[in-house]
Amino acid sequence: MRSSTFARTVPLPTPLAPVITKRRPRIPFTRERIPQDRGVRLGGVAWYEGAFFYQIFPDRFFRAGPPGRPAPAGPFEPWEAPPTLRGFKGGTLWGVAEKLPYLLDLGVEAIYLNPVFASTANHRYHTVDYFQVDPILGGNEALRYLLEVAHAHGVRVILDGVFNHTGRGFFAFQHLMENGEQSPYRDWYHVKGFPLKAYTAHPNYEAWWGNPELPKLKVETPAVREYLLAVAEHWIRFGVDGWRLDVPNEIPDPTFWREFRQRVKGANPEAYIVGEIWEEADPWLQGDMFDAVMNYPLARAVLGFVGGEALDRDLAAQTGLGRIEPLQALAFSHRLEDLFGRYRPEVVRAQMNLLTSHDTPRLLSLMRGSVERARLALALLFLLPGNPTVYYGEEVGMAGGKDPENRGGMVWEEARWQKDLLETVKRLARLRKEHPALRTAPYLRIYAQDGHLAFARGPHLAVVNASPHPFRQDFPLHGVFPRGGRAVDLLSGEVCTPQGGRLCGPVLPPFSLALWREA
Repeated sequence: MRSSTFARTVPLPTPLAPVITKRRPRIPFTRERIPQDRGVRLGGVAWYEGAFFYQIFPDRFFRAGPPGRPAPAGPFEPWEAPPTLRGFKGGTLWGVAEKLPYLLDLGVEAIYLNPVFASTANHRYHTVDYFQVDPILGGNEALRYLLEVAHAHGVRVILDGVFNHTGRGFFAFQHLMENGEQSPYRDWYHVKGFPLKAYTAHPNYEAWWGNPELPKLKVETPAVREYLLAVAEHWIRFGVDGWRLDVPNEIPDPTFWREFRQRVKGANPEAYIVGEIWEEADPWLQGDMFDAVMNYPLARAVLGFVGGEALDRDLAAQTGLGRIEPLQALAFSHRLEDLFGRYRPEVVRAQMNLLTSHDTPRLLSLMRGSVERARLALALLFLLPGNPTVYYGEEVGMAGGKDPENRGGMVWEEARWQKDLLETVKRLARLRKEHPALRTAPYLRIYAQDGHLAFARGPHLAVVNASPHPFRQDFPLHGVFPRGGRAVDLLSGEVCTPQGGRLCGPVLPPFSLALWREA
């Protein structure tokens, strides 16, 4: 992509056009701008319990400048070219704001941004300045604008906090390299000797996974601790709605994370705190540290159930997903029941449920190009308790293996979209808004055999056919619907009258589902 104009083929909803396409709007920056129907609490439930999150890798989403001004010129690598480890494509936060109509049409309620602070890397996990949004992304002004526009339309925004390590360009590390043992920042890092060997394969300081570009902070040092807590509080007061925390388990200090929560919640009691924990996370979710974690165990379960033997397990095993085993319906349900049963209900509702992320292969690649399997996996994501979180481009069928292939430029040409995936996400997102029980009700298994699963979410019954063969919906309901009452499939419009305590619904095609509710 060479300009910010080629992607303007997505129709802008009329009410939003003035906000996005004209001069910068004069929107008072107050939380009261968030509409009441998406307010802080709905029936005692926090805004982030059951919200639809959309993850954006800022460099790869959309290239645009401030309203009325051109997009940055670069030089950047071509938008459509395969992504590289070091290349920049020039996406900006201005571009995210410009594409807000697309996100709203999708049904997005919250945006999770990969790191945005000044950095020497396209992914920006090499932080240089925690108080400055990267100028390539548009700087602090662009983030302010994005928050204003997003909040004006009821959309929350959370940032990625990388507090375990910095980049080599961070001021304290630079000072340490220049001044050695005489530097007052000597205790900010785990130094093993002087002078620092920062540009060798074997650094003489602790670094994340041994990478010399990522020196590990010494969080037990009071000055470091206070600096990071001040960063966390600053951006909440700036207006962001929460933090996704990168590798928090590598700062194994519960007192730090308790202090972190106190500072963040003190600035905004409704801020969302979610940690990147890849396995079960009981110690982190007791109410004194995080609200939720990225639910990779659920991702593995869904991928194993829907992908089955067709899943590219070798590709998954090359990433943090590990080797994913195929699951039949009963084993899959047992996995879910264990996950949902180990945490308090408010934690289950707040979990960041995902299928893929910037750290995994893309969904369509894991499914070896099977659109029908990808569609079913996405649908399940929206029907299970927690926050459905979609990695940018999954909804239009972007493909890609491990890093950097999974971080390509967002596809904006509609002719290249997998419309079935897009419409599935839109429809399920809309149903979650129309039927609050799909956001709040617990999971209850009704039927599980082979590749066929039925579960209740309050008054709703989801029936899943994760097999390559048609499935007749004829099984015991165990009291889900009153005897003699009619039920309607909210997805197909089909109507049936359960008889003899059985559903007796129509045949489900392979890799599809129905969502029944009393008519």
